[in-house]
Amino acid sequence: MKQSEIKELSTADLNEKLGALQKNYTDLKMAHAITPLENPLQLRGLRRTVARIATELTKRELQ
Repeated sequence: MKQSEIKELSTADLNEKLGALQKNYTDLKMAHAITPLENPLQLRGLRRTVARIATELTKRELQ
């Protein structure tokens, strides 16, 4: 997800998407620990997307 897409979403949508992405990241991480993923860069992409959404939520709380 790009930053411009994240800014367009509402706070409720961001909270919902953050929960889903964190669960997806945890599941992928566990799957990777058992058997290596075909594309381990998926983990990096998900982690960064979670960070982008969390940053946007924090930014909105401070405003």
